[in-house]
Amino acid sequence: QVQLVESGGGLVQPGGSLRLSCAASGTISSINAIAWYRQAPGKQRELVAVITSGGSTHYADSVKGRFTISRDNAKNTGYLQMNSLEPEDTAVYFCKDVLRTTDYRSLEVWGQGTLVTVSS
Repeated sequence: QVQLVESGGGLVQPGGSLRLSCAASGTISSINAIAWYRQAPGKQRELVAVITSGGSTHYADSVKGRFTISRDNAKNTGYLQMNSLEPEDTAVYFCKDVLRTTDYRSLEVWGQGTLVTVSS
């Protein structure tokens, strides 16, 4: 079994920063891609950022220059550093890992989500 545990969400004022973490555990052989999505109330889930096993990154236009995705392969953990937060960034943030298990299965695993609220 593989599990993702997210942390780091909370309430922050506009212009502030938060760092989200996504720790994977279980029968993991390798993690190919780590992605962060978000879903605001009444809206569809959208891709925020993704990082590949080789370190290539992609960002949604709305977060470019403000958010940074990274990963620590030794810890099977992904991160999303969010700076210059805006009220429009308020959403539940989810991480998703595309990984291979020790018994050679390819899986997409989602975290439970962490709420980020940007408000004064």
